[in-house]
Amino acid sequence: MKIDVLVAEIGSTTTVVNAFNGIDSESPEFLGQGQAPTSVLEGDVRIGLQGAIDDLARNLDQKSIEYDEMLATSSAAGGLKMTVHGLVYDMTVRAAKEAALGAGANLHQITAGKMRRSDLKKLKEIRPNIILIAGGVDYGEKDTAIENAEKIAELNLNVPIIYAGNVENQDEIRLIFEDTDSHLYVVENVYPQIDNLNIEPTRSVIQDVFEEHIIHAPGMKQVREMINGPIIPTPGAVMVAAKLLKEKMGDLIAFDVGGATTDLHSVTEGSEEINRILLSPEPVAKRTVEGDLGVFVNMKNIVDLIGLETLQKEMDFDVEEMMEHHVPIPETEKQIQFAERLAQEAVKIAIERHVGRVRNLYGPGGKTTVAEGKDLSGIQYVIGTGGALTRLPHGKEMLKEILGSNHKNKMMPTAEAKVLLDSDYIMASLGVLSKKYPETAYELMKQSMRWNGAE
Repeated sequence: MKIDVLVAEIGSTTTVVNAFNGIDSESPEFLGQGQAPTSVLEGDVRIGLQGAIDDLARNLDQKSIEYDEMLATSSAAGGLKMTVHGLVYDMTVRAAKEAALGAGANLHQITAGKMRRSDLKKLKEIRPNIILIAGGVDYGEKDTAIENAEKIAELNLNVPIIYAGNVENQDEIRLIFEDTDSHLYVVENVYPQIDNLNIEPTRSVIQDVFEEHIIHAPGMKQVREMINGPIIPTPGAVMVAAKLLKEKMGDLIAFDVGGATTDLHSVTEGSEEINRILLSPEPVAKRTVEGDLGVFVNMKNIVDLIGLETLQKEMDFDVEEMMEHHVPIPETEKQIQFAERLAQEAVKIAIERHVGRVRNLYGPGGKTTVAEGKDLSGIQYVIGTGGALTRLPHGKEMLKEILGSNHKNKMMPTAEAKVLLDSDYIMASLGVLSKKYPETAYELMKQSMRWNGAE
């Protein structure tokens, strides 16, 4: 069988392949899915990829599969490991962090100010995929970024370096890394002026650098023999899809509840009223990663956050026994009930950590109202993806519970927001597909969300 495009999602344990036809037509079609264990640890990712394609063929009742194009997302081998090094935490460091997270990175180290010996020791141990250096507004402080660059260059780690700091330092930074093994990428400043975030150029370059260097990762060296299109980090692909949907549909948030983490992507400018009183600027597209909120790997963390005693009162079975025999894919009614309760709590806590709030400050001049963080009050859509929300029976109900409740000073979505589910669980695949076929990706996403464009 000939297929237009396959999109592979190469995860840390499982490789999934999604098949799409009619890519250049007005009626593109999601054909089906295949999966197999990821084979990075075996030294060749092609084994798992071919296994997933073979599984797809069986699911489609075909002897074999041929394809014109294969694109991919990857979170294998720890995903995109990055470190970020800036000047002031609430300014350049925060801007660089937002760029890295929005690109789909897992941040393993964040430093503010001049790096110490212990910082450099930790950096060597991490061996990140990319190092991001920032610091100083344009034509402002110069020395910190230069000193940090010199210290990192001395390590000669053979890791790609992105510089996104004070524009005045660019030539100096180029000289610093000139004779090292690290490939240097110079980008516009992520924080060029006070209260001015400029993270999109850096976010874009991070994904380009990831694609360029992922083929050198262990087990990935032969990946280009099968994949002939873009490869981007899986969380970054979800953000790309969320940004496309925002452009087409309106402001939104997208939850990705997984076994190990819960990601929340918000794409909204926020209201003018709130923007006028924001203490610090917020990016239009923001991603937060809750590394303690996973419904399988981090199940015990969520139980602790709910409270074992509280959870036991809610359930009609022995919770501790269920925890002992917790499975990644629930099958029985009780297993499903337990997994749904964990996912519900993950959604609730993730948005509470992501959302901004309004508060009052009191001084000699009286009361001043200020806002901090992301304003979600104008959100039009709440979208759910990830296994917990799309494969468990009550994904929509879990998301609806965050709407319209009384959250006091938090800038939460209102009851008017519409809840949609990525029913085919293909949002990440459509993110990478949209890099080349944006209209097709949008049409397929509408099909997956069972959304016809009507309010």
